[in-house]
Parts: sequence; structure tokens; C-alpha cells
Amino acid sequence: MSFIQGIISFILHIDEHLIEIIQNFGPWSYVIVFLIVFVETGVVIFPFLPGDSLLLAAGALAAMDAFNIVLLFLVFFVAAVIGDSLNYHIGKTVGTAITRNPLIGRFINEAKMNTAEKFFNKHGGKTIVIARFMPFVRTFVPFIAGSSKMNYKYFFTYNIVGALLWVGLFTIVGYFFGNLPFVKENFSAIIMAVILLSVLPALYSVIKNIFTKK
Repeated sequence: MSFIQGIISFILHIDEHLIEIIQNFGPWSYVIVFLIVFVETGVVIFPFLPGDSLLLAAGALAAMDAFNIVLLFLVFFVAAVIGDSLNYHIGKTVGTAITRNPLIGRFINEAKMNTAEKFFNKHGGKTIVIARFMPFVRTFVPFIAGSSKMNYKYFFTYNIVGALLWVGLFTIVGYFFGNLPFVKENFSAIIMAVILLSVLPALYSVIKNIFTKK
């Protein structure tokens, strides 16, 4: 299995992999899920790590007492806030020069940066909150906010609000609905639907820009 296939499998079957993590690492599982969210939001070259699916699956397992829901929420919230803050400071330090690195350019290129920047310019500070619910875009937006020298206090306020809404919504939905028979039997399909719905706004923006240029 290739690296990309492994990532896709991990995302689509995140509930099964989380169970394995809990069985193998016990309380250290909180550290592992913290690191996944922290890296996904904080390191601009790892936008492909699971975000929404991880929160949903962990919330569902919390309903089965595999996680403490309050502690889980705090772990995810802190990871999301610190991750975005790190991403902001990386962007402020290195700017768009990072896209010219041959290795990094495989994961983040100028086209992706331009898409996220247009979204950021259109919605302003609200982008920090909106982007939380958009895979890939949520990793690029804090970086662009930093590279464009957005006021950090202003950024941090939206960072807090976005993390609260994102973590709260997905963990609570997972906690209350994740263990329904229908959801459990179709979890992979539901995760795929969530991902597709999340990327639709960005996809619409890209298509609209293409036709506008034409």
C-alpha cells in the first residue's frame, strides 16, 4: 500500500484505526489525536491529514466511553488553536518563498496559495472561521494570514472562535449520532460526504474564477 493509499484508508476508516490506537496506547491516545490535529492545522505541508473525520470518529468513541468527551474537546481545541497560531507565524516568517522549495512544492504550490488567498481577501477575518470547516483550505489560510501580516490579535480572536465552533460541532455530532446503527454501518460513506460538502465552496470558487477569466 502506497503512502497516499494509506492516508486515504486512514481517513475513510478512521473509526477502526482510532480503536486500534486506543487499544495499543491507552491514555496516550489523547497525545496522538492532539498531534494529528496540531500537525494538520499547524504545518502547511500536511493538509491531507484527517481533521473533520477524526473529530467525528473520536466523538463517537467518546459516547462509548473510549474517550472522556470533555477532555477530548479540550485536547482538540488546544491543538487547533496552537496549530493555527504556529501556521500563522510560519507564514509571517517565510511567506510565499516556501512554495519555491522543490520538496515542499509537491504539497503546496502557488496555485493552491492563490486560491486560498482569494478566499481570504473576499471574506476577511471571517475566513479564519469559515476555513476551519474546509479541508486543505484551513491549513493554507493561517499561513496566508501570517504572510500578509494580518494583525495577530485580530487573527487570534477568529482563531479561538473558529476552533470552538469546529471542534464543538464535529465532536458533539459524533458523540450524539456517531453510534446510531445507520451511521456506524455507513461511516466511510458519511465521511466522504462530509469531505465533499466541505470542499464544495472552494471548488465552486475555483470553477467560477476559471470561467470568469475566460
